[in-house]
Amino acid sequence: MKSLYVGNIPWTVTDADLQGKFSEFGNVVSARVVTDKLSGKSRGFGFVDMDDADAEKAMAAMAGYKWGDREITVNEARPKGEGGPRRERREPRF
Repeated sequence: MKSLYVGNIPWTVTDADLQGKFSEFGNVVSARVVTDKLSGKSRGFGFVDMDDADAEKAMAAMAGYKWGDREITVNEARPKGEGGPRRERREPRF
């Protein structure tokens, strides 16, 4: 099973919308739109878990796909903890 990162999705997309769109390419195990903890609003990206072969089909088909007025990005998700570069924390000034 592969987890796909889906970026730049419209703010109105729900988990069900995401699952419906990707189920066109195969079996979707789960689909979730990431939301802000305080406001509950979409953060504009989500994750879709699919079988390996179906995930490859979905990535190929959805590359450059325009959803609403936004062009989405679809990549294989990196495992948690392997995010991009982070700024180093500075010691507080007193």
